[in-house]
Amino acid sequence: MREEGLLTSAPLPDEEIAEAGLRPRRMEDFIGQAELKERLAILVEAARARSESVDHVLFSGPPGLGKTSLAGILANEMEASFKGTSGPALERPGDLAAVITNLEKGDVLFIDEIHRLPRQVEEVLYPAMEDFHLDIVVGKGPAARSIRLDLPPFTIVGATTRVGRVAPPLRDRFGYVARLDYYRPEELASIVVRSADILDVPTDTDGANAIALRSRGTPRIANRLLRRVRDYATVRSDGKVDEPTAIEALKVFEVDDLGLDKVDRSILATLVHKFSGGPVGLGTLAISVGEEPETVEDAYEPFLLQMGMLKRTPRGRVATRLAYQHLGVDVPASSQQTLLDD
Repeated sequence: MREEGLLTSAPLPDEEIAEAGLRPRRMEDFIGQAELKERLAILVEAARARSESVDHVLFSGPPGLGKTSLAGILANEMEASFKGTSGPALERPGDLAAVITNLEKGDVLFIDEIHRLPRQVEEVLYPAMEDFHLDIVVGKGPAARSIRLDLPPFTIVGATTRVGRVAPPLRDRFGYVARLDYYRPEELASIVVRSADILDVPTDTDGANAIALRSRGTPRIANRLLRRVRDYATVRSDGKVDEPTAIEALKVFEVDDLGLDKVDRSILATLVHKFSGGPVGLGTLAISVGEEPETVEDAYEPFLLQMGMLKRTPRGRVATRLAYQHLGVDVPASSQQTLLDD
């Protein structure tokens, strides 16, 4: 598979390079999401039997669950070229036209954050996805004319963390829409072991489990924590990742036993100490912890909601009894009845 990053020529940061090196290349190497893998395998096998491109696929779910990896795996399984871009990078219809007209038969075009495509770019994408042709307007005013370009069959794989923001006409043009779920601890432990082997880091089962339990159900976080534990083990220990080393390393990097980091705890502490447990609006909460509202909503709230430490209500965000317990704070009398009612 030939892999190209369209519209991005700057070198990747070291962390992104490391992450890319850990990506699985084949379906059998991808750990977790068993039901989704089975369905994708059916799509691939059927397309290969008919000598066609795989139908367009839309992946949704929280960041770091493997949407980009699965797009690359689809291209590999189809022995096709993989080309990647993102919704924010395609600012004008001409940007999309430049990308699509360079596609060859069977290519896989991956569009990350597809919910952020501008509306005018989406409208150009519709006929390209549905009928494999591109309508381009040449000139302006009375002299303007439309030219139709025929395109070879190709596959678009879209990825989004907010499927509700993908316009219905665009969503309906995907032949298969799939959601990726958070991973179980045993799956994450297997991912840690696999990544440790690639990185040549001695890791035992207990060390991998300790990292997995603090990885928030997300492979990207598991790999990131593994690299930090590796750093700690290199400097402060014998280089081996075992359970005591992993636990102590993650304490140093401010990751607690549930996987909450400094910002997570700051959000809960702000709710509990500054706003008496809430409710408080998202914007006010974000300003109080020094983050953008979208960052709090997309990067931190999903895990806090999953852990049952935060609630969204019509009046704002509210800390739950579990949040008080995790912070080691007694629930004030003024909030006890509200929490009991919930």
